[in-house]
Amino acid sequence: MACFLVSAAEAVVVTAVEKIEEKKEQSAPEKEEAAVAKIPLSRKLKWLTYMLWGGSFLLMFEHVWHGEVVPWFPFLTAMSDPEETMTMLHEMATVGVSMAVLVTVVWLGICVTADIIVKRTDKAEA
Repeated sequence: MACFLVSAAEAVVVTAVEKIEEKKEQSAPEKEEAAVAKIPLSRKLKWLTYMLWGGSFLLMFEHVWHGEVVPWFPFLTAMSDPEETMTMLHEMATVGVSMAVLVTVVWLGICVTADIIVKRTDKAEA
């Protein structure tokens, strides 16, 4: 019903953190000593935001398609009845949170794999 809102909320937070990290990286002086290539955290966070925003948009589209999200107030059809609202909140707490956690775990796996590939490439060049 509204599980996409959990991923969207995480995407908002991660987008803000990404922008802060991006500014921090731009203002930090480049270290000449560390010539080791590595992927900046802001780029990794951008990967996560793409995954979260994309998933949230697709889920929202699916909910609109099935008539669970409408263009008039209260926008979520489950909000019109208190019993359905409780069901919606339960779905958000279980399905929405588990999907957001799964996306974040997959992103962590991608980051670890990317770091391993970069290190391997760096060693091969040296």
